[in-house]
Formats: sequence, C-alpha cells, structure tokens
Amino acid sequence: MEFNTSLLHGNMKSEAETGATLIPIYQSSAFEQESAEQLAKVFQNKVPGFAYTRVSNPTIAAFEKRITKLEGGISTIACASGMAALFNAMMTVLASGDEILASAGIFGGTIGLFKDLEAFGIHTSYVNEASAEEIEKKITARTKIVFCETMGNPKLDVPDIKAIAETVHRHHVLFLVDNTVATAYLVQPIRLGADVVINSASKYINGSSNSISGVITDGGSFAWDKEKYPMMLDYKKYGPYAYTVKMRETLFRNTGACLSPFNAYLNSIGMETLGLRMARQCENAAALAQALLESGAFAAVNYPGLSGSPYHEIAKKQFVRGFGAMVTVRTGSKEKAFSFINHLKYALKVSNIGDTKTLVIHPASTIYIHSTATGKRKCRCIR
Repeated sequence: MEFNTSLLHGNMKSEAETGATLIPIYQSSAFEQESAEQLAKVFQNKVPGFAYTRVSNPTIAAFEKRITKLEGGISTIACASGMAALFNAMMTVLASGDEILASAGIFGGTIGLFKDLEAFGIHTSYVNEASAEEIEKKITARTKIVFCETMGNPKLDVPDIKAIAETVHRHHVLFLVDNTVATAYLVQPIRLGADVVINSASKYINGSSNSISGVITDGGSFAWDKEKYPMMLDYKKYGPYAYTVKMRETLFRNTGACLSPFNAYLNSIGMETLGLRMARQCENAAALAQALLESGAFAAVNYPGLSGSPYHEIAKKQFVRGFGAMVTVRTGSKEKAFSFINHLKYALKVSNIGDTKTLVIHPASTIYIHSTATGKRKCRCIR
C-alpha cells in the first residue's frame, strides 16, 4: 500500500457488531465487565478490555492503532494535548538528577516545559545545531533523553535522524523525536532509528483545527539498561511494550492526561486526508518560498526546499514527499514584521499550524514569548 491507501485501509476494519466503517464515539466514562473477576483482570492488564476512559476507551484505542500504523511503531498512547504527550513521554523515564539534551530550535512551548522540569531536579542542555557531532560533544553520563524535532518550529532546521540515532544509541540513551511539523507523510523517524515519536495531533493530523491532542508512539526496539533506567526494571517482562505499558499503568493513568473520545473521533476523520492535504500544502509552501525569495523584499527566506537552505541536502535525503508546509521570512525588525503581517489579505493571525487555512505569526512575540533573548536567537526568532 502507498501512503493514502495505508491511511484508509492499513489496519482499519469495520466494527464487528455494526459494520460501521469508522468506529463510533464511545462517550462513556466506564465499561461493565461480566464478572468481578473479569473486571479485576482488566484492571491488572491480564486480559484485554475497557474499564474506565481515563485509562482506555474503544474510540481512543482505534485512533491510537491508526497512529501506530502511520508512524511505523508498535504501540501508541493518545493524550489530551501535545504538551501532555511530551510531559508523559519524558517523565515516564526521568527522575531528579537526570538530564535532557535537546536542539535549541525546538518549539517554544517545549522549552517552557523543560524549564518547568527544573523544579523536579531535571536539567536540560541545548545544542545550537541538532547534529550527531554536537550531540556527541554534550552528552553526559546523566543524559537520559536526547530530543529534537524532525523540522524545527520555527527554525525549520532538519537534523539527520539516522546519524543522531547511531550516536545516541552508542551511549545507550533514549532518542525522542517530535514529528509534528514534518508528519509521517514526509518521514517516519522510527524507521531511521528514533526510539519514540511524538506528535501534536492538533496540527496536521487533525487538519481542521477542531481538537487539541497529542500522541506518543513507541518503536519498541530500545534496549533498557537496568542501571541507567532503573524505573523500567519491573516492566522489562513486557518486552518491546515495556515503555508504553509503564506509561499507561503509572503517569498517564495518574495524571489524567487522557484524550476525549469525541476528539479522538474527529482526529480519526481528519487523518484520513493527511496525505492529500500535505501534498497540496507542501506544493503551495514551495511555490510561496520561491516567490518570496525572488521578490527580493526580505532579509532572508527560510524553507528547506530552497536550494540555498543549509538543510536542503539532508531534507532531500530524509524527506520522501516534499519539504513541509511552513515558510519563515526575516523582515529586518519587529516593526516591519508586524506591518507585513497586518497587510496580508487572506492569512489568519493565529498560532495553530496545520490548518486548512493559511496562517501567519510572529514567533518571538508569541510562541517564544517566554524564551530568553539568547534562546530566541538560537531558534532564529530574532536577529
């Protein structure tokens, strides 16, 4: 199957009882079992089944199954937001004294989360460029997670996932990748060596800006070192599912990070057109980037699809169907940027990417507002 066919038919079957081609919304908090013994077994994960939507729900499970197929993993957990997904993905394996090593060009909200984790004794250090060479220099014995995005938001840098994975795994460290901006339409990070992939499903996966959600997909191939990750010791018996079983049994369950069944349903509808939307959006972005560059009106035009981009060659090697749907420009000053934004006729001034409509934003004043001046420079939000 090619991409669009796989989205629709890859692991989707009609509902057994009714023949529904899209699983319905099970808007129920709890589910009855035939006996007290059966309910106990479901709670103890000894048999499959549903007991309480905070832990699992048929509509959500169907959406998770489709995301697993989309990203080429073995299991997925869907959360109430992209930030909830990031928090659960990180804290499932982190403890006080541990370190995260991350790219400096990542989403400002993620940097804000990493700053909040300092209160729990978890420190984050950054590399200006997410390259295997820079990560090799800064990785330490306390590094438990290396994190980057397949395409930085808003830096639009494109790291070499395969090279980074090889470096990270030599140090027996977990490699997490955020695939929100590129999506699986362009690249499947797990196939390049990433251990866990995170998506803010609110963006391109949903596609209509009607639901907040985040998903965590595990590749199932990471070899857990009992000394480096002692919290995983009791879960190694689950083999490749150890990471997601631990998450669902502990942090995910206890923080109430669950996605609503209704939003899972809307996401399932939205993701069926992901390939069609991304194809057109990438095509439009490439044409827009070229037109903006040729206009000569900007100090810089940044798009991985432009031959002059420092990330063009790796993007061409790593992405299989285009170069993404985001373009960034430099006007020379905040005042010029605001004037440019305010003179646009059709673009909506909003913060959510991946919508069906054209969107525009000034990152330094919005999604990076809580970052330091140094952080803004590193992600190219300001000069």
